Amino acid sequence: MTAEISLFLSSPWGKFGGLLVQVNLLYLATVQIFKVRHPSEETTDESEEEDSEEEPKLKYERLSNGMTEILQNDAASCMTVHDKFLALGTHFGKVFLLDIQGNITQKFEISSVKINQISLDESGEHVGICSEDGKVQVFGLYTREGFHENFDCPIKVVALHPQFTRSNYKQFVTGGNKLLLYERNWLNRWKTSVLHEGEGTITNIKWRANLIAWANNVGVKIYDISTKQRITNVLRDNVSLRPDMYPCSLCWKDNTTLIVGWGSSIKICVVKERNPTEMRDLPSRYVEIVSAFETEFFICGLAPLADQLVTLFFVKENSDQMDEELCARPRLDIIQPLPESCEEISSDALTVRNFQDNECRDYRLEHSEGESLFYIISPKDIVVAKERDQDDHIDWLVQKKKYEEALMAAEISFKNIKRHDVQKIGMEYINHLVNTRDYDSAARKCQKVLGKNMELWENEVYRFKTIGQLKAISQYLPRGDLRLRPAIYEMILHEFLKTDYEGFATLIREWPGDLYNNMAIVQAVTDHLKRDPTNSTLLTTLAELYTYDQRYDRALEIYLRLRHKDVYQLIHKHNLFSSIEDKIVLLMDFDKEKAVDMLLDNEDKISIDKVVEELADRPELLHVYLHKLFKRDHHKGQKYHERQIGLYAEYDRPNLLPFLRDSTHCPLEKALEICQQRNFVEETVFLLSRMGNCRRALQMIMEELADVDKAIEFAKDQDDAELWDDLISYSIDKPPFITGLLNNIGTHVDPILLIRRIKEGMEIPNLRDSLVKILHDYNLQILLREGCKKILVADSLSLLQKMHRTQMRGVRVDEENICESCHATILPSDMAKTFNVVVFHCRHMFHKECLPSSGTIPGLQFCNICSAKRRGPGSGILEMKK
Repeated sequence: MTAEISLFLSSPWGKFGGLLVQVNLLYLATVQIFKVRHPSEETTDESEEEDSEEEPKLKYERLSNGMTEILQNDAASCMTVHDKFLALGTHFGKVFLLDIQGNITQKFEISSVKINQISLDESGEHVGICSEDGKVQVFGLYTREGFHENFDCPIKVVALHPQFTRSNYKQFVTGGNKLLLYERNWLNRWKTSVLHEGEGTITNIKWRANLIAWANNVGVKIYDISTKQRITNVLRDNVSLRPDMYPCSLCWKDNTTLIVGWGSSIKICVVKERNPTEMRDLPSRYVEIVSAFETEFFICGLAPLADQLVTLFFVKENSDQMDEELCARPRLDIIQPLPESCEEISSDALTVRNFQDNECRDYRLEHSEGESLFYIISPKDIVVAKERDQDDHIDWLVQKKKYEEALMAAEISFKNIKRHDVQKIGMEYINHLVNTRDYDSAARKCQKVLGKNMELWENEVYRFKTIGQLKAISQYLPRGDLRLRPAIYEMILHEFLKTDYEGFATLIREWPGDLYNNMAIVQAVTDHLKRDPTNSTLLTTLAELYTYDQRYDRALEIYLRLRHKDVYQLIHKHNLFSSIEDKIVLLMDFDKEKAVDMLLDNEDKISIDKVVEELADRPELLHVYLHKLFKRDHHKGQKYHERQIGLYAEYDRPNLLPFLRDSTHCPLEKALEICQQRNFVEETVFLLSRMGNCRRALQMIMEELADVDKAIEFAKDQDDAELWDDLISYSIDKPPFITGLLNNIGTHVDPILLIRRIKEGMEIPNLRDSLVKILHDYNLQILLREGCKKILVADSLSLLQKMHRTQMRGVRVDEENICESCHATILPSDMAKTFNVVVFHCRHMFHKECLPSSGTIPGLQFCNICSAKRRGPGSGILEMKK
């Protein structure tokens, strides 16, 4: 599959000598997968080819300027590349030095026949040239020194020592029928040595550091100039190919790695140091072939590219009309070497001039290591290939309409790109999306691409208006610190108001109110409401606009009319309590719970009395309000408790009894009257018991409720013997009641009282179980009493022993203690005199003479202080005499 791509029209390597490079068009076909297609196979669709095409790895341009003039009248035979300049040899025996843009800087008339090889040292100060007529010249470009020799046979190659500039490395080799080494000695004379001969013509030489690699008809040899030893001999694989028609290609990747290409075979050889123990008579180095593989076409040149290879191929294809092969366009491939094969990374077919007339030997590939430039040399054309940079990558993405990837690549590498601008790429992307009618994506990209450029924003808005897509861009307009003119926002709002009420409402909610002229929009909404006065969306939006304009009273009226959920938020946020005093019923009708919570939370702004007054005609709402008020505080609405009795009885009986229990301000007579009128037995029983009429309350439980368990519970709560007697009397002729009493009375009343009053012969359900329970309860009480008694005795004994130990402890008496009566020091200053001190167990101390006489019990005294406080600890006494 092939696709023609025009080359870049400007050179990426700048200007030289004030001259601009004029770039001719070169057509490049990028081939992903090269295979022979049989005539029977169907061709793929062009669109599929474009979709599957991968991005090229290299970019190409034709070397022009002075080079064009040279090749019009002559033909290139060889070229050598230096980082600073190019050296070109022609078929007419001329050598040109050119800058990297093809401008001629120097010209040398060397011979009248073909220049076979040009060699430069690393500094670019010396050049070696050989020609088909046997001439060899080595000279300095900036000095007069030189070597000139004429041989009687064609000299195919010449190679200078890489460090030829240095005096101790004045060495070069030539290759014709033999490989000759020339060295300049200390007498400034050239000494010649034959390194190899007898295997045909030397066709290629590459010198790197101390290693010289050359190719002849048999294979490739490597010579170590430092040890003067030949290291290896790599035989060529396909001996059927003529060496002069399909010459060997050599390239040093580094100081120890040689790449050999011959015919369709590639070998990568690594020079390694031999283990000293294995040397014997062998060279100190040896060569290991780390990769060897076959290619599909004939190799014209090789060059390293990181860990990959750039390979120039000569291609032949079959003619459709005659049974012969024709020369096709040469291919420049990037391949990844593997031990026994290779992986194709990219493949480009190059349309060089007169490619139909060229043979494999007419093509050469030279490279500049400094800038990764690759020169494809043919007799009438020289093409320069270079790795594509980020600008080229973006160009390709834009060409393939992959704008999203192009924009991302530009953003990531914005510091390195030179020919592109992130915003311009973004604008191209937006234009593309608009052209493909993807308006939403185009509008979304505006937010990222246009950024803070307000002029571009306004232009895009007007463009979207022209194509009728203002809705698409509305949600992405800037609305923060950077804003467009208010007229832009108003234009979009008017557009929505005409066609989409919901979208208009959304924008009003999302946009800040100061983006546009609020009064103008209010007027527009009012005009639309005249045609549709019940439209809830427009009414809600108008309320929001009134809120932005701080006309909260109007907004509140609309919210209440619509029963809008935001009405409470509006009241709280803008403190509109004074405006809702006459609208409490409306608020309660909308949401009782929220309204009551709001009113109770803001009692300081709307008083309880005002709320009760407003709800007077709606007792069901008044009850809800007063009930929540009572739950919050039992005393705040005490003056309405009497009123609440009727409200609870009417609307909320389940909460009436809890209210009667918790309220201390409820008039019991009024409550009793209401409960009796409505025949609320439980509430009446509670009120009667609270008013002290327990016998009547018990009677109602027994007669009206007929619930013996509740009656027993009531009697337990009152803990009145008379009530128990009344309960027994009422139950004595009702066997089910007797069973209930027998099961529950045991712990409160002596069961014998009940059992004795049961008539003989009365049939009582579950009597046996009830009697067993009574006996069990009695035994349980006895056990509890015995257990409590044991605990009490043990605790008493323990405390007595503790008190005894405490009282038996000694008490320290020293000069710091004082008499609690006279407040003098308890010990006399003269300890030799006799003195008496009394120390009580409460730690109070007295002089014996300061104590009053003993009481009614002779010999027993009490602490004055503790006796006055009626405390016991001072009842004991310790008497200290000396």
